[in-house]
Amino acid sequence: MSSNTELLKRREYLLGPNVHVFYDDPVQLVRGQGVWVYDADGRKYLDCYNNVPHVGHCHPHVVEAICKQAATLNTHTRYLHEGILNYVERLMATFQGNITSAIMVCTGSEANDIALRMAQAVTGKTGIIATNHTYHGNTAAVSQLSTTKPPIGGFGGHIRHVTAPDSYRPTGGSAEAHAKAFATEVELACQSLIASGHGVSGIIVCPSFVNEGFPDLHSGFLDGAITAVRKAGGVIIADEVQPGFGRIGSHFWGHEKAGFMPDIVTMGKPMGNGHPVAAVATSLEIMGAFRNAFGYFNTFGGNPVSCAAASAVLDVIESENLQSKARETGDYARLGLKKLAEKHDIIGDVRGSGLAIGVELVLDRSTKKPAKAEADRVVNLMRQHGVLLGANGIGYNVIKIRPPMPFGKPEVDLMLSTLDVCLQAL
Repeated sequence: MSSNTELLKRREYLLGPNVHVFYDDPVQLVRGQGVWVYDADGRKYLDCYNNVPHVGHCHPHVVEAICKQAATLNTHTRYLHEGILNYVERLMATFQGNITSAIMVCTGSEANDIALRMAQAVTGKTGIIATNHTYHGNTAAVSQLSTTKPPIGGFGGHIRHVTAPDSYRPTGGSAEAHAKAFATEVELACQSLIASGHGVSGIIVCPSFVNEGFPDLHSGFLDGAITAVRKAGGVIIADEVQPGFGRIGSHFWGHEKAGFMPDIVTMGKPMGNGHPVAAVATSLEIMGAFRNAFGYFNTFGGNPVSCAAASAVLDVIESENLQSKARETGDYARLGLKKLAEKHDIIGDVRGSGLAIGVELVLDRSTKKPAKAEADRVVNLMRQHGVLLGANGIGYNVIKIRPPMPFGKPEVDLMLSTLDVCLQAL
């Protein structure tokens, strides 16, 4: 087995420089099972970060479904196959409102790229609004949506970025003022797009604002912003890649908890438990407008193996009551984290829903100054102690806890005790 040093050298030559790896001392993973992963030396790590293996690493039911279908048939959707229809029918049953149809693709980036084009097709406009600390993928179109790494040549004139919500430091000092300020900024963005000639095709948000640091926002926080976009003729796109499929515990989809009904929903990563499958769901009207405006086809999107994997994930979510477990485990974890906050002043805020949890580290609770370097150190210390976490948020100081859904109370206890030790080490 190659050493980490050898692998990093090969990576740089074969994959190119600056390919990101987690942790100062990267982990060479060789196996996964449930909520655990194992490195090349046989050491096991508690996975508190990866939402891709949504129902657990290498879940036997999903593995069996993939193998069985791969041994039978795998081709594209220009042939008739019941698998894609059966899956989309099941998926659409999880939505309310006019969400009735879907396009199957391979990645969340593709899904969001299509969502932007759907918005253009149904509105005839090109202007789009996003927050300034979001992430919606890697295509040329969706990479324009985030300011964290500006594209070469700058942002297109059809993009408007609004300030990401921050419930720990709410604009105006209250939840109501915060929501009003966000709505006002969105309304101004709409006016700017209209004045520029681009018009408003829509707004795209992660309903739980996960990359923005899991802000605690009341149901209806987005009402004013949504009203402004609809008044300007735009549609609402909910990127459910991270909060969807029951992760937030209280609801199957993030937009349900946020209290709004989107026109277009995108999803990816957790959908196939690691198999590359994603989708865009919308109304028949918007789907028709898109199909008439764009000649879109995806060779691998909706192939029989992908649909088998995605359908198996729904089976497991239902049979193992993973949404309810996420709610119960998440409540238990946040309670434990708040107890840790009584002991460690560096914890400024604990928030989230279900198994999407953020722990904000600050240098001083009175100033709420982000503790970015300390968050990075904690993440690396946790890795050394066998627990895998990440950090994100506007100041990159929010510990990101987003484990596979089978995560339970014993795993929470291990995570909490390890975090206690690592915070003491600071």
